[in-house]
Amino acid sequence: MDQLILYAGFLIAAYAVIANDVIQTLGTFIASNTKIKWWYLWAFAGFILTATILYGWYANTGDVSYGRLSEIPLPHPLPWWYLLAPISLLIITRIGIPVSTTFMILSIFSSGQLIEKMILKSIFGYSLAFVAALVLYLVISRKFESKASIRLMDKKKQRRYWLVAQWFSTGFLWSQWLIQDFANIYVFLPRQLGVNELLVSLGVILLIMAYIFRVKGGKIQEIVNQKSNTQHIRSATIIDACYGLLLYFFTSLNNVPMSTTWTFIGILAGREIAISYLMHKKEMKNTYRLIIKDFAKVNIGLMVSILIAYLIQFFKD
Repeated sequence: MDQLILYAGFLIAAYAVIANDVIQTLGTFIASNTKIKWWYLWAFAGFILTATILYGWYANTGDVSYGRLSEIPLPHPLPWWYLLAPISLLIITRIGIPVSTTFMILSIFSSGQLIEKMILKSIFGYSLAFVAALVLYLVISRKFESKASIRLMDKKKQRRYWLVAQWFSTGFLWSQWLIQDFANIYVFLPRQLGVNELLVSLGVILLIMAYIFRVKGGKIQEIVNQKSNTQHIRSATIIDACYGLLLYFFTSLNNVPMSTTWTFIGILAGREIAISYLMHKKEMKNTYRLIIKDFAKVNIGLMVSILIAYLIQFFKD
């Protein structure tokens, strides 16, 4: 029974985490490459995922989470109520609400002290991302995000240059996101994986990713599609590069898990305010409304995770 719960937890968590969080990293990639066949995009992302997970497994002696589960032991035995978290995340994902999978999944396994560290790091992530994106786009928006510059970008020579740049920035961002979020996916499996466990779990994740690419991101992709110019390759490249550098910074900072969703929403919020302020001042109210709506959605995950943590503590007692 314990093994069944472990495998069921991994399957549900893997799908829910990837479906909910992958749009942060690959959402702009999907939005700006709609004319490219989905399996080409999947093969590119799958190659980077495979290289990242194999390197992590080899370099960390079987630990694919890059040390982010070192303070989160796997309970033995694992009661059925631990499945409440991934099931809740699955339901929220199907509705189309982007939430913090870190809080939803890891909080039920973590101590109060570690949860506090996760929340503080995530708040710092949102704040830093918001300020960085705001300053960056106040400087570059008129040159890179205006209608005239977008039309210029669509010329073939410009497009080819930015196409190459986008694939490199997406690859870098995707690898940094995986290092952060492998902990959310693998929390239900042993902290040291054998070869068979590694290969089977990798195959499952690649199949889930194939489905996500096949449906072009699903409902959560709308969060990205609603933002200014995200369907344009140059705009997507700049977003991905900014996000990737921030995640690299947090990866280097320490191995405390954090909500990458909060960082992503922070980037989009700072970017939208800067673009609206410089070029669409009449639409500022709509921009603020959209930002508040996105922020409210990601906080749903925090509230639900706290509720589930209390429920699990109730079952324990």
